[in-house]
Amino acid sequence: MNTATALDFNVESIRAEFPILQEKVHGKPLVYLDNANTSQKPRSVVEAIDHYYRAMNSNVHRGNHFLSQQATSALEASRRAVQAFINAEEEREIIFVRGTTEAINLVASSYGDFAVNAGDEILISAMEHHSNIVPWQLLCARKNAVLKVIPVNDAGELDMEAFANLLSERTRILAITHISNTLGTINPVKEMIAKAHEYNVPVLIDGAQSVPHERVDVQDLDADFYVFSGHKLFAPTGIGVLYGKAEWLEKMPPYHGGGAMISSVTFEKTTYNELPFKFEAGTPHIEGIIGLGAAIDYVQRVGLDNIAEYEQELLAYGTQALMGLRGASSTTPAVRIIGTAAQKASVISFMVQDARGADIHPHDVGTLLDNDGIAIRTGHHCTQPLMKRFGVPATCRASFAFYNTTAEIDALVRGLAKVQKIFAV
Repeated sequence: MNTATALDFNVESIRAEFPILQEKVHGKPLVYLDNANTSQKPRSVVEAIDHYYRAMNSNVHRGNHFLSQQATSALEASRRAVQAFINAEEEREIIFVRGTTEAINLVASSYGDFAVNAGDEILISAMEHHSNIVPWQLLCARKNAVLKVIPVNDAGELDMEAFANLLSERTRILAITHISNTLGTINPVKEMIAKAHEYNVPVLIDGAQSVPHERVDVQDLDADFYVFSGHKLFAPTGIGVLYGKAEWLEKMPPYHGGGAMISSVTFEKTTYNELPFKFEAGTPHIEGIIGLGAAIDYVQRVGLDNIAEYEQELLAYGTQALMGLRGASSTTPAVRIIGTAAQKASVISFMVQDARGADIHPHDVGTLLDNDGIAIRTGHHCTQPLMKRFGVPATCRASFAFYNTTAEIDALVRGLAKVQKIFAV
C-alpha cells in the first residue's frame, strides 16, 4: 500500500530525519554518496532499537514473562512487515538471517545438499556480487557440478540470447541479481524467472540493491527465493531476509543446528521445528529485526513510488553533470561511465581522466574527495570478474538515495574538477 501522503516527499524534511546527514567530515558538510554499500538510518529506526533495549530487552520465543512476550511480539510484527513489504504469501516464508550473503549461502548449502549432483549446472551472471558467486563455486566443488555464466554486453546488460541458450535440463538453479551493485543495471528478472520455470529451474534473486529503491512483489515475480540485507534498506547491519516459497523450504534440510530450530532432541535423534524456525537457530538479532521493521515502516510512509521517481531524477541529473566534465580537450568528456544500460537504478560507476587523457586511479579520486567530505565508493565493489570484463582494475561509484540532492551532486562534480587540477600538475 502506498501511504506517501503520511509524509510529504520533501527532500529537506526527509534529510532532517537522518541525524548523520548533519555531521561534518574534515570540517566540511557530509556528502554521502555510498548508498549501494550501506544506507544511513532515520531517527525512527535508531529510536526503535533504543526502545527495545530500554523497555523490553529479553530473549524471544522461550520465555513466558512479560519482557520476553513483548520482545517476541515486536520481532514477529517485523516478520509480518517484511511479508507485506515484498508480498509473500505466508509469514513462514520469511526467514531472518544476517544478510544477503548468509541467505545465499543458506540456499546454496541446503538446497544444494539435496538437489545438486555431479554434472549438474548452476547458472549465474557475469555481473554478480562475490556473495552470489563464491557460495555456488563452493557447492560446485563439493558436488562436482558446473558453474555457467551469462555474459554481459558493453552497455552492462545481460545477453538474453546467451541466457536462453545456457538454460538446459541440467540446470538446477538460476541465481541472479535484480539490480547490479556496480553497474546499476536493472535486470528483467520476471522474464528470466518465467524462462527458467519452463525448465522447472528454481530461481534465487539477489535483491540487496532493489528493495530500497523500487517496489518488489515476490508473488508477481514468481521468485522461488528472494534475498536482501537490512543495512541497505535504512535498517541496522547484521540483519537480512531470505524469502523462500514454502514448498522449497519444507524440502530443504536445516542450515545451522542449535536452539529454536528443534522440536525435540535426544542423543538418538533430533526432530526439527516448523517454518520459519527450522532455519533460525540460536538467539536472533532481535534489535536488528525490530529496526528492520521500523525501516520498512519509514520507507512505506515515504512511498516507494516516490522514492523510485526521485532517484531516477537524481540519476539523470548526475549522469549529465558528470559527463559535463571536460577532459584533455574542451570537447572530450573527462568521465567514462561504466554501465550504460537502458534500465538503470541510481548507481553510477565511472573513471575520471587527467589532463593527458589517462585514467586517474579510483583510490586516488576517493581519497581526495574525502578531504572535501564527499563519500563515494572506490574499488572493485566485490565484482572482480565484472572489472575484468570492462578492462579496469576498479571504478569510482556514486550511488544515490532519496535523501540525496542535486546540490550534493554538484559538490561531487566540483570535487572531481579539483582532482583533475591536482593531477594536471
